Amino acid sequence: MPDGLPAVSRGFADARPKVTTRTTATPPVTTRILAREEGFSVARKGRGAGSNPAVRFERTRRVAEDDGWGSLDDLLDLPPLPTTLTRDATRSALAWNESPYIGFDRSLNPYRGCEHGCVYCYARPSHAYLGHSPGLDFETQLHFKPDLPALLDKELRKKDYVPRPVALGANTDPYQPIERTLGITRAVLEVLERFGHPVTIVTKSALVLRDIDILQRMARRNLAHVCLSVTTLDGTLARTMEPRAATPARRIEAIRQLAAAGIPTGVLAAPMIPGVNDMELERILEACAQAGATRGGYVLLRLPLEIAHLFEEWLTLHLPDRAKKVLALVRQTRAGQLYDSRFGKRQTGTGVYADLLAQRFRMAAARHGMDGTRVVSQALDCTQFRVPATESRQLELL
Repeated sequence: MPDGLPAVSRGFADARPKVTTRTTATPPVTTRILAREEGFSVARKGRGAGSNPAVRFERTRRVAEDDGWGSLDDLLDLPPLPTTLTRDATRSALAWNESPYIGFDRSLNPYRGCEHGCVYCYARPSHAYLGHSPGLDFETQLHFKPDLPALLDKELRKKDYVPRPVALGANTDPYQPIERTLGITRAVLEVLERFGHPVTIVTKSALVLRDIDILQRMARRNLAHVCLSVTTLDGTLARTMEPRAATPARRIEAIRQLAAAGIPTGVLAAPMIPGVNDMELERILEACAQAGATRGGYVLLRLPLEIAHLFEEWLTLHLPDRAKKVLALVRQTRAGQLYDSRFGKRQTGTGVYADLLAQRFRMAAARHGMDGTRVVSQALDCTQFRVPATESRQLELL
């Protein structure tokens, strides 16, 4: 390789997926390119990550090199990156956890990977367990679980099952774009409603309004809470940071319509990124409170495993003028590192900057009645859980 020409990072040499189950439309590629010591990162329109870092469990690495004939120029004309779907043959519906720092012990995830493409998404590293990169693969190589509703029905019928609120989409968004076609999340809600099982939902998508009929009926029985994640009110920032999620305005409108339908609705201002969107915290809470949100929360930016590299890459591509400052502020909240994985510190961080952010949130939440003083959030009701008769059993009663 000629001097001065860096290698191209893994992923660009095999950007086209080998097997396509279903392909959705993808916007054209942008031509903004950034040289890095280890290779090239490309800002693709409609995608959050700029590269495809190697799967951390693999022992080999593939690197594309310039052959001296201008091969790197091909990066200026990369083909659109399609979204491909793979059927997930999962054998169980509920995912369980015993963490004392998570407000639920069970969750349902209709999809693995997320087309929203949020560059900061804490779920990205989980894609490596499927043999995919947490980078562009996370946004384009999606796995769907068509059997999830039936599996859930079976698990809820177990004699030893004890009902507690289940988090729908705790890992990836249950209302990401492919849900519009596949409808797995809606089918799951139908099962939960039939059993009288409580559910909580966190989403960035206005598609949640499609299921307002089910959620309204469940809310009347105190079986459903919904939370919209609003990261910024700046549409331009949102477009680069979470390219295929609903615009901030549409999320706030979703809060308005959910609240008007009598569905308990909250807002999660997350993640708060020092020097990028943390200055919007109070404005986000105010806008959502005015729309009808009665609960609020926030989470400080988390950068475990591959996300640290992807986020640093994104900063240099989209906010080069403040990349170093932002990373310095992040380290101030994480004991000098880009991430602190200690229990109890992951969500809020440590240090003066993190403490100030927490104080600002408490004051803003109190000012807008999101601290439980004006509207007391009821715990979801688990006493209505009943196992419905199966179709064959119903026929026996005729």
